[in-house]
Amino acid sequence: MPKLNDPATDQRLHLLVEAVVDYGIFLLDPDGRIVSWNTGAEKLKGWRPDEIIGQHFSVFYPRAAVETGWPEEELRLAKARGRFEDEGWRIRKDGSRFWANVIITALYAPDGELTGFAKITRDLTERRQHEEDLRASEERFRLLVDSVRDYAIFMLDTVGIVRSWNAGARAIKGYTASEIIGQHFSRFYTPEGKAAGKPEQELAAAREHGRIEDEGWRVRKDGTLFWANVVVTAIKGPGGELRGFAKITRDMSDRRRLEELESSSRRMNEFLAMLAHELRNPLAPIRNAVTIMQLETLASPVLRNCRDVIDRQLTHVTRLVDDLLDVGRLTTGKIKLRKELLRLSDVVARSVETARPLIAGHKHTLQVDQPAEPLYVNGDSTRLSQVLQNLLVNAAKYTPEGGRIHLDVNASADFVNIHVQDNGRGIAPENLDTIFQLFMQADTGTSVAAESGLGIGLTLARSLVEMHGGTVEARSPGLGQGSTFTVRLPRSAQAAVAVDAQEREETGGGLRVMVIDDNRDSADSASDVLRLLGHRVECAYDGASGVAAAARFKPHMILLDLAMPGMDGYETRRQLRAQPSATPAFLVAMTGFGNEDDKKRTREAGFDAHLTKPVELDALMSLLSAVRGREGMNPAL
Repeated sequence: MPKLNDPATDQRLHLLVEAVVDYGIFLLDPDGRIVSWNTGAEKLKGWRPDEIIGQHFSVFYPRAAVETGWPEEELRLAKARGRFEDEGWRIRKDGSRFWANVIITALYAPDGELTGFAKITRDLTERRQHEEDLRASEERFRLLVDSVRDYAIFMLDTVGIVRSWNAGARAIKGYTASEIIGQHFSRFYTPEGKAAGKPEQELAAAREHGRIEDEGWRVRKDGTLFWANVVVTAIKGPGGELRGFAKITRDMSDRRRLEELESSSRRMNEFLAMLAHELRNPLAPIRNAVTIMQLETLASPVLRNCRDVIDRQLTHVTRLVDDLLDVGRLTTGKIKLRKELLRLSDVVARSVETARPLIAGHKHTLQVDQPAEPLYVNGDSTRLSQVLQNLLVNAAKYTPEGGRIHLDVNASADFVNIHVQDNGRGIAPENLDTIFQLFMQADTGTSVAAESGLGIGLTLARSLVEMHGGTVEARSPGLGQGSTFTVRLPRSAQAAVAVDAQEREETGGGLRVMVIDDNRDSADSASDVLRLLGHRVECAYDGASGVAAAARFKPHMILLDLAMPGMDGYETRRQLRAQPSATPAFLVAMTGFGNEDDKKRTREAGFDAHLTKPVELDALMSLLSAVRGREGMNPAL
C-alpha cells in the first residue's frame, strides 16, 4: 500500500496524467493561473508548457465571456460547490474555437486551505456539430411538415392523443393547434365510426402491421364531412417499444365526387343504350311499314302525304336516338373514326340528300356551290356527313318558311372550308359560343317549341370536326339576321381515288331470306319488305323455331334478332352454324344495339354483318346485293 505524499506515487500519477492525450488536464493556483500542463492540453489547445504555464486560464475564453467575468465565476462556483461542470466555446492558440466540456474541481489541503483547482477539458466540437446538424434537420423537417397544406400531418401518442398539428391539418380539419393538441383523435370520426370502434381499430392495426391505410368519411370542426384517405404509421424506439403514431390525412372529396360523376355517366350511358334499343324495337316495324307503303302504289294523295309525314318524323326520331348514343360515346371516348381519302363532293351530296326532305318540308330554297375541281379530305365519311347534315337541319329548323339556305365550299392551299348560311332567326352575340355546349339552345326571342331539339347536334358537330383536326365556327350579325356556320378541315393532296358510288344490283331471281325475331310486328313487316323486293322469305318468332325452319328452308341470308328470350341471337347463331346445311348462310345481326362495342361483339361472335334497327332500306339492299355477289355461293342452298 503506497503512502500518501510518497514521491514514487506522485511520480506515477504524473506519468499517468502526462500520458492522457484525449483530455486537457492541468492545475490552476487559487487565482486561476496555470501551474501544470499535460500532453492532452498541448494537443487540444496548441500551447507548449513553457508558453502557457504562469498565464491566467481566462486566455482560453472568448472575449465576450472574459468581459462578463465568466472565468472567475467558474472558479467561484467550483470553490463553493467543490466541483463545477460547464460547456461552451473555448479558444486555441491559433485563435480557432472549439466546443469544450469543462470540469473544475477545487483542491484543498488537509487543513482545509484552498490550494488551487484541477481542470479537465474535452473537445466536443464534433458531437456539438452532429447535434446542431440534427437540430437543423429536425427544424427543416418541422418547417417542411408545417408548410404542407394539402396533407394533414400530425402525431399521436400511444393512446391516440394529438401531440402535433401542421398547417395542412388546420386547413383540412379546421382546428387550430391550441384547440386540438391534447384531444383524442376520435374527434375526427363520424358518430357511426366511433360507435363501431373505428379509431381504436386503426391504431391496433397500425401497431400490429406497422402501417395501415384506409378511406372513409371524417368530420371537420364545423361538422361538415369530407372523404379522407388516411395513413397511420406506428413509431417505435430502438428497442421496438411503441412511442406513438404518425398520421397523414388527405381530403379526397373531389376525387370521390369525380368517381361518382363517372359512375353516374356510365350508368347514364348504359341507360341511353338500353333506351335506344327499346326505342328502336318499335321503330323497326314502323320503318318497315313505311317502306312497304313506299314500294306499293298509293292512289290517295292524302295517304301519300300521311306516309311522307310518317317517314320524315320517323327519320327525325331515329336521328335523335342516334345523337343521344353518340353523345354518350363522345363523353367516354368510344367514338372511333374510320378515316379514308374522301372526295368532299360525295360527302356534301350525301348530307344534302339526307337533309333535303326537311328543307323541302319548310319550303326553303337550297343553293349548293362547289368548285369544279374535286377536293379531298382524310376523314370518316359517315361522321363528316353527320356534321353537315346537322348544320343543314339546324338551318332548316331555325329559318322561317320560304327561307334561303346556301352551302358553299371553297379551299385554300391547306384547308377546305364549308359554309352553311341561312337568313333565319340568327344568333345573339353572347350565344355564339354557348350554342356548342351540350344540351344548350340559344334564346331566339321567339317561340320555337315546334322546332326545339335536345341541344346536342352542334356539340356533336364540333366534337367530330375537332376529331378530324378541324374547327367549327358560328357567325351572326344578330337576332333576325341569319347565321353562318363554317367547317374548316385539313385538305388532302389530290390522288387517284376509286369511285365509291356503285349502281345497285338488281335482285334478279331473288334470294331465300329468313327473319328470326321475337317482335312479331318487326319480323312480319321486315318479311313484307323483303317480299316486295322480290325475295322468298320465311319468318320465325324464336330461336328454336328459326333453327328448325332454317334446316328445311336452307336460306341464303338470315336476319337474326339478338335480344330474344330463352335462346338469344348468339346461341341461335351457334346452333345454325352447327347445321351443315345452314353453314353457308349469310348471318346478319339485326338489333337495336348499334354502337361500336356492339358491332365489335357481333363480329367476334362470327356474324357476317350488323344492321341496327330501324333498318334503312339502302343498307338492307346493299347487303342483299353483297350476298348475291358472293363468289362460290351455291344457289341450290
